[in-house]
Amino acid sequence: MKTYFVTGGCGFIGSNFVHHLFENKLANRVINLDKMTYAGNHENLASIENDNKYKFIKGDICDQRTIQDILEKYSPDVIVHFAAESHVDRSIDGPAEFIQTNVVGTLNLLHESSQWIKSSQKSNFRFIHVSTDEVYGSLGDTGKFLESTPYDPSSPYSASKASSDHLARAWFRTYNFPVMITNCSNNYGPYQFPEKLIPLMLVNALAGKNLPVYGTGMNVRDWLYVRDHCQAIQAVIDRGQLGETYNIGGNNEITNIKIVESICKILDKEIPSKTGKSYAEKITFVSDRPGHDFRYAIDASKIEKKLDWKPKESFETGIQKTIKWYLENQNWWENIQNNTYRQERLGQV
Repeated sequence: MKTYFVTGGCGFIGSNFVHHLFENKLANRVINLDKMTYAGNHENLASIENDNKYKFIKGDICDQRTIQDILEKYSPDVIVHFAAESHVDRSIDGPAEFIQTNVVGTLNLLHESSQWIKSSQKSNFRFIHVSTDEVYGSLGDTGKFLESTPYDPSSPYSASKASSDHLARAWFRTYNFPVMITNCSNNYGPYQFPEKLIPLMLVNALAGKNLPVYGTGMNVRDWLYVRDHCQAIQAVIDRGQLGETYNIGGNNEITNIKIVESICKILDKEIPSKTGKSYAEKITFVSDRPGHDFRYAIDASKIEKKLDWKPKESFETGIQKTIKWYLENQNWWENIQNNTYRQERLGQV
């Protein structure tokens, strides 16, 4: 039983990972450090907030004293680093915040952790740096991202994540720091902030609003159900080789327009529109995002062969679970719509 230090644990993937730890009884204690920006939500972890194995700390990964205090007080066995600014459109409007959190914050975590290990002589410590496939840039009609694919980021967001990946790799090579890097494809599932494609389409459809699709909707992404991602991270923690990078994908390459049409089709069946029309009639094509990568596709054969992990959910099963969750948790996303997110269009140059 390990003590986990999770950064960004009130966000989408981080909160799902914390639930994964508790549901599978994998942690002696979980320390969750979250700055509570717009994407952090205490409701994501309401069911465990009073558990004596859970400790929430509001703070910034860029603050050295905060990181030092957590390391010294709780002596974690594993750091799982999710905390990041992650929305491409927001990075176009405000890149400096992405550099500060994703690059400077990661640098601070790596530096303070490596210094603490020296003084504490902590053994079997692991640092998992959670990153994205967007660092690799854009693919054409064929091919997939390998762990050896050269980095070619297109947006301020992906550039900031590429920078943090390079820092993590440098800390392993220079300081022999026990880090492993994961690069995942597009996640979806419960607790995802509704600025991202799938939850945005869901909440807009349920509210009778238009369903805005960038460009022609033909951009392709590989879709990974968030709990499959959590299982993959656990496999890296338990069986991964220090210094290695593991690509995590869902084996679900789908165009954006097909995603939206699939959501509409399921909603037409599960909760028909009061107008009697298909939700798909609300699909509206809008101007594309600047520098919008055409296609992402992950080759996840390394993690499957080396760590015996592969996704359990197909897109068909995962999207059914996701839609069911959003239908059953309407108060969760309505609170966000009313208090946090106004659906303003971002990232236009």
